[in-house]
Amino acid sequence: MPFTPSTTPEAARRVACIGAGVIGGGWVAHFLARGYDVTAWDPADDAEEKLRRLVSAAWPALEQLGLADGASPDRLTVAPTLAEAVAEADFVQESAPEKLELKRSLLAELDAATPAGVVIASSTSGYPMTDMQTTAADPSRLVVGHPFNPPYLIPLVEVVGGTDTAPEAVDWASRFYDLAGKSVITMDRELPGFIANRLQEALWREALHMVANGEATVEDIDASITEGPGLRWAFMGPCLTFALAGGEGGMAHMLDHFGPSLKSPWTRLEAPELDRELRDAMVDGCASAAGDRTYADLVAERDQGVINVLRATGRLPHQADQGASAPTGHEGEQHPNTPGSPA
Repeated sequence: MPFTPSTTPEAARRVACIGAGVIGGGWVAHFLARGYDVTAWDPADDAEEKLRRLVSAAWPALEQLGLADGASPDRLTVAPTLAEAVAEADFVQESAPEKLELKRSLLAELDAATPAGVVIASSTSGYPMTDMQTTAADPSRLVVGHPFNPPYLIPLVEVVGGTDTAPEAVDWASRFYDLAGKSVITMDRELPGFIANRLQEALWREALHMVANGEATVEDIDASITEGPGLRWAFMGPCLTFALAGGEGGMAHMLDHFGPSLKSPWTRLEAPELDRELRDAMVDGCASAAGDRTYADLVAERDQGVINVLRATGRLPHQADQGASAPTGHEGEQHPNTPGSPA
């Protein structure tokens, strides 16, 4: 079924948020802060009281981030029924509990109640839209809009359609989220758990293995991230970070030098075969991500970024905070205690 939007993303002014728990309430706070009128609905008897408390608690942080013109908690309306919540919506964000049958029935109900041409997005953490849109009369307008908690603070939203979703609906949603101040990843294909959750889940499962086997404590695991790679991940992802481990040779040198370590038992995950196609995809991808930035530019960006994170979190030593020069870094040189490691 072809999808014809009822309005443009630029003209959308009223958002309906269906489900007002932690995620749904976070979405409400975000959209209010961006100057939208928001109508919410949740079946719980105390939903409105809890939602208004959540918005009130989030508002000081949102003020620090910067409010859009006209932004106000007063622009929130809590509707008594689902149908009334979506009656005048320009966009619908569904954030019901992560139960597949519930998602299917609710999305079908939303599709029946929402005016034609309005995109309906699900905050699902892992279900593919193909599995959720099976009972909707018009699945062409159903998309995934997966946020990270709390949605009013974490910029990321991953957007992807299902088998029966119109590409135009995906494009509309991506543009709308961008205008609403989110950092948007529009995925080319469905993947259970999407991108960020799969990466997060891999780390989480390995942590559980280590605790279960007595290999590390919870404190060790958390510190290994907050005092280690997490400092870099705040501004430079794992791919570019590893590319810097290759020195001026970049990702190509890193893979050629450290590639054999993929066969080492450093994780319970099975590594893919590092064939020429995968190697070239990683090298080309890092070159694209780096853009016009040279190796020296990236090193300087990384070094200053780590200093900024340490300073922002109150962990910068006093001497460094008084103007000690930034570390220069010697990428490509192995740490004496971690031979063969691209860390």
